[in-house]
Amino acid sequence: MSDPASPPKVIVTGATSIIGHFLLPRLVNAGYEVHAISRNCRENPGATDKKVFWHPVDMTHPEQLPRVNAQALIHLAPLWLLPPLLPVLSSLQIKRVIGFGSTSLFSKASSADAGEQQLVARFVAAEEAITRLGSALEMNWTVFRPTLVYDCVHDKNIAVIARFIQNYSFFPLLGEASGLRQPVHADDLAEACIMALNQPVTFCRAYNVSGGETLSYRQMVERIFSSLGKPARFLIIPAWLFRGAIRVIMLLPGKRNMTPEMAMRMNIDLCFDHADATRDFGFLPRLFLPYCEDPK
Repeated sequence: MSDPASPPKVIVTGATSIIGHFLLPRLVNAGYEVHAISRNCRENPGATDKKVFWHPVDMTHPEQLPRVNAQALIHLAPLWLLPPLLPVLSSLQIKRVIGFGSTSLFSKASSADAGEQQLVARFVAAEEAITRLGSALEMNWTVFRPTLVYDCVHDKNIAVIARFIQNYSFFPLLGEASGLRQPVHADDLAEACIMALNQPVTFCRAYNVSGGETLSYRQMVERIFSSLGKPARFLIIPAWLFRGAIRVIMLLPGKRNMTPEMAMRMNIDLCFDHADATRDFGFLPRLFLPYCEDPK
């Protein structure tokens, strides 16, 4: 039997992710004892607290989960790794689960890229499995689908654009780059976890969680230029040339994940309403005010 005087415990998988960087200290400040899961067991610099316990676990082996009398699990690792964990959590009497998918479930559904099609299929299958298993095991699950996630340091969106600008002092755009975006800060997603954790209205529901501001792709990049103290300089490239350039860039080390579809989406709106999240648990994300720094 657990000590009634001990703090409530929460397990966090994917704890070294950019959301985890903000979530762990928020959980500690909210009075939780955090059991952080990481394959490499590398401590998160933002959460070196005595109430954070690190466990080396390979998420592909659910049986490795720590036998902790926890109240909930917050899953920051890829969503498709969550369904196999649910039976183990149920055996540990853990009935509250929050996981993170992506609005890519919708925005990349018609992509011509095979890799993106596979990604969408994995998200769809994961959500279906969570719904099915969650019902069978009587789990109170919630899935968040964020839009473009950033922290200006470790993310693969805003930070990547910032580094390109730092290195070359310009940024290439496909045509007008008028597609709308809603960047959402990782800390706002961490706060969403805290706010929804004990809210029964969020049980067995999925929420789109977007940023607090809608702006065009070009405007988004202009903000990044401004945060770096640099004048906005763009190289406008026609679609046919951009596709060819992306295919060449894909041959470079570390650029294999870039696709022509990624570039073409500069002119496609990727907007998702987060009104349901605001209504149910008070989600109020910040405006897009990047705080990128020029290391030079």
